[in-house]
Amino acid sequence: MARELQVLNALDVAKTQWYHFTAIIIAGMGFFTDAYDLFCISLVTKLLGRIYYHVDGAEKPGILPPNVSAAVNGVAFCGTLSGQLFFGWLGDKMGRKKVYGMTLMLMVICSIASGLSFSRDAKAVMSTLCFFRFWLGFGIGGDYPLSATIMSEYANKKTRGAFIAAVFAMQGFGILTGGIFAIIISSAFKARFDAPAYQVDALASTVPQADYVWRIILMVGALPAALTYYWRMKMPETARYTALVAKNAKQAATDMSRVLQVDLEVEEQKVEQLTEDKSNQFGLFTKKFLHRHGLHLLGTTTTWFLLDIAFYSQNLFQKDIFSAIGWIPKAQTMNAIDEVYRIARAQTLIALCSTVPGYWFTVAFIDGMGRFAIQLMGFFFMTVFMFALAIPYNHWTHKDNRIGFVVMYSLTFFFANFGPNATTFVVPAEIFPARLRSTCHGISAASGKLGAIVGAFGFLYLAQNQDKAKADAGYPAGIGVKNSLLVLGVVNFFGMVFTFLVPESKGKSLEEMSGENETDEGSVPNVEPRSHNRTVPAV
Repeated sequence: MARELQVLNALDVAKTQWYHFTAIIIAGMGFFTDAYDLFCISLVTKLLGRIYYHVDGAEKPGILPPNVSAAVNGVAFCGTLSGQLFFGWLGDKMGRKKVYGMTLMLMVICSIASGLSFSRDAKAVMSTLCFFRFWLGFGIGGDYPLSATIMSEYANKKTRGAFIAAVFAMQGFGILTGGIFAIIISSAFKARFDAPAYQVDALASTVPQADYVWRIILMVGALPAALTYYWRMKMPETARYTALVAKNAKQAATDMSRVLQVDLEVEEQKVEQLTEDKSNQFGLFTKKFLHRHGLHLLGTTTTWFLLDIAFYSQNLFQKDIFSAIGWIPKAQTMNAIDEVYRIARAQTLIALCSTVPGYWFTVAFIDGMGRFAIQLMGFFFMTVFMFALAIPYNHWTHKDNRIGFVVMYSLTFFFANFGPNATTFVVPAEIFPARLRSTCHGISAASGKLGAIVGAFGFLYLAQNQDKAKADAGYPAGIGVKNSLLVLGVVNFFGMVFTFLVPESKGKSLEEMSGENETDEGSVPNVEPRSHNRTVPAV
């Protein structure tokens, strides 16, 4: 029935227009903030260790104790997971647009607040930072299901994959901006407040003004998000929500006539017929949903979970790799601000060479190759490179072979982004019914964040040396880096297996994928390719 709604058909076959690009930027700003924040916190934790956990007479600069480090990094993940579930559900209940402004305001306020603290005491600073980072994560979490759903419901079916992937790819710009801004700020402070290296004068190596550096870096993350607030509020509710969930055909036609700049007739009668058709009114916890979309939801949640275990644990090896190849000297040979500068420079280089290109490769090829092929290929190459790093691990640790190790490491990142990291975000926004779309995307994304928590913290302990004496201070013995990489290879292989549960949505309308154009009781959504020679009715 839904396929006959002219307003949805007009969106499906609309040519790429200016409003598509404004929607990408407006929807992408949440991801920009997300990536900026996640990128910067790794720089900030080093600095916080030097400022607040300095030990007089210690050979090395202060570092955050393991439990504090885990809290600072982990609370944002926990907040994101909660936000994805809560705002995903709310987006289907209240409408995408109403909830969209809330998540952005939360991000802006908490980005600014995380740079403030109510005392000079280390415990107070860390508690404040953790509190606001949880709520920052909560807002960012809400942005996942809402941005993906809004973009999928606005896009035409020919280039929908590229548009949703482009929203996600704004993360790449967030990472680059974070890196470049950290380089600029640390350079300015380094030039103005010169300090000796830690091994020359431990106390003087961290100038008092270094306390402003981390605060400025964190607070500036709020700016891009704040700038798009006005446009978010001006964006009309998506036609699919208005027509299929709120059942207001008149409003949907009015909104989309304005956006598409064409005249669309109001089809109240068809919307009424849709309302009366009970075969499409099933809820999330029903046999009908399980029958139609149960395997799809299992596919989207497991693939995102497995991907994020691998993706976030890879970040752990970054600092070891940089130190190993001499990009970052030993901590005691630098002062506090110099350390921020050098780590930012190294991470920006990795982002520029492997992370960012991967995102845009997906944008370029997703509607040609299809989601399934890209996801399968990405998982396959991630598996291959993980085993290639793990099996001859001792070979890679020799000084002469370290460049090869970095190239392989970069390629795993490239194929994560030109692969499952992007597609796991795109697909859940396309294959579920409009009234459950945001909720199901939130569930899939939350499953991914659970994987991120396992990846970031499980592997922090797992990758420790098998000899307790050689493990990092405060950590128990682990299984070593080699065995950890082998485990990750197996995780990626299972990602490849579970990809087979996810249907291909390339070139199909959202209603075709979700089965909302089926009217008989026993119908199942068609996930086989169909011909697409339908034309837009004369408008």
